[in-house]
Amino acid sequence: MRRFIWPSVALALVILYPLLFTTPFQQRLGALILLYAIAASAWNIIGGYAGQVSVGHVVFFGCGAYASMAAYAHFGLPPLVGIPVGIAAAVLIAAVIGVPTLRLSGHYFSMATIAVAELARLIVTNVDVLGAAVGLSGPTVPRTVFDLSFISALPYYYLFLAVLLVTLGITWWMTNSRMGFYLRAIKDSERAARSLGAPASRTKLYAFMLSAGLTSVAGALYSMMFGFVDPESGLGILISVKILIMAALGGAGLLFGPLVGAAILVPLEEISNNVLGGKGAGLTFVVYGAIIVIIARFQPGGILALINRLWDRRKPAAAAKGAAHAP
Repeated sequence: MRRFIWPSVALALVILYPLLFTTPFQQRLGALILLYAIAASAWNIIGGYAGQVSVGHVVFFGCGAYASMAAYAHFGLPPLVGIPVGIAAAVLIAAVIGVPTLRLSGHYFSMATIAVAELARLIVTNVDVLGAAVGLSGPTVPRTVFDLSFISALPYYYLFLAVLLVTLGITWWMTNSRMGFYLRAIKDSERAARSLGAPASRTKLYAFMLSAGLTSVAGALYSMMFGFVDPESGLGILISVKILIMAALGGAGLLFGPLVGAAILVPLEEISNNVLGGKGAGLTFVVYGAIIVIIARFQPGGILALINRLWDRRKPAAAAKGAAHAP
């Protein structure tokens, strides 16, 4: 039962957070942490467990964001209606681009996904139905509860928390299924996994599609919270970089790694934006680059991997100390 104590304490703190920190800024900050944790957890399925570092996940993020805003802008429907459409579009795109790109590995795969993301952004920028460079807007005032348009960040916080728990539940189920074992084997050595009969290509494609669908949900929630989406906020490459860094910072391939990374990176970005204002826009790229270099050089496994390693070292030391004091 001891292994459930700390997760239970962490869950209780997350649930109580908006009740302990009641200012609008603090509640909005908590909602953003959970929102980006959803996106980073979705990326973690293909980037962390399968080792396929995608930098083009913003395409799937944009599918959800644009589908939700288009449901209102063109049909007058609640943005919530656009979520299934965004998921379907993201999964379809993942299936189409996944077949050729997943044959690549390492930085070649990353470069291919960047190219797809930039192509999608250029296409959307020139399509009037999707708002072109101006973008699409949602309802300015709440009409029904299905619009998910709230004045306070508190409802968004608990909504995002529920979606994050579902995302983590799906990830946990996947990691303990045959698909999860295949993905870990492929990450360690795809050639060895294939030699043992693992269907590497099919497994990676399924993981890519699952990751895409969950990422589109994050995009839809983002657009509903802000009530607006344009090519930069919905398809900007910086979103992909941010999601990737959050997962890598907390611990790619670990269940709670993306949440830890989001809890560190989002406050850092929000506080720097509030302190520096518009002057800090370029600083974001510098910070992201520095984090990538530090992670790659000193702790490739992320913060959670470091904590787990220190904890594993502490247990034998504590056992040896207890044995030394035994009569």
